[in-house]
Amino acid sequence: MSLVLFDALFGSKARARLIRFFLLNPGAEFKANEVSEKTLISKRETSRELSRLLKMKMIILRTRKGRRHFIVNESFPFYTELKSLVSKLNIHAQSQVFRKLKIVGEVKLILISGLFLNYPKSKVDMILVVNNVNRAKLRHAIAHLEAEVGKEIRFVLMNSEELHYRLNMLDRFFIEFLEAPYEEATNKIPELKRFIAGLKK
Repeated sequence: MSLVLFDALFGSKARARLIRFFLLNPGAEFKANEVSEKTLISKRETSRELSRLLKMKMIILRTRKGRRHFIVNESFPFYTELKSLVSKLNIHAQSQVFRKLKIVGEVKLILISGLFLNYPKSKVDMILVVNNVNRAKLRHAIAHLEAEVGKEIRFVLMNSEELHYRLNMLDRFFIEFLEAPYEEATNKIPELKRFIAGLKK
């Protein structure tokens, strides 16, 4: 299922984003401003959608030291079904959510797995090979990606020199990543194709 279809099912991009966020972070408590910051939804809209989710009893309100915290209600009647639905989200490399990543520097390679392909066994969700990376733009892009998918993204960042070193050393982490399900969002490294072909022999 795509993010666009998931958003359409709930009639509101903001509501769908909050539902994903809480379902993918069970057991964690968040203040309203934290929810707003992590989902990149305005405070006003976050407050409105939190109120709706509270009325539905999909989330629970807890007060600690006079501060309101929100947590997903794992006893919600459709919790298991919604969790299963969210787990089936498959955010392919062709998705528009990766567009911002392509302007963080000289992007040579973006490989995705894990959270993006519904493959929980992967150690990371993304491998980025970027030369002359702009750290501010990278933080901004990752924040937008995390807001879209609803969960913190585990990624490895390196430059072309480090990538070539890893390939030459037959780095175990990199080989394990390539042997598992993954997709290319960007690949401007021709020798990687030869390396992958060698692994399949």
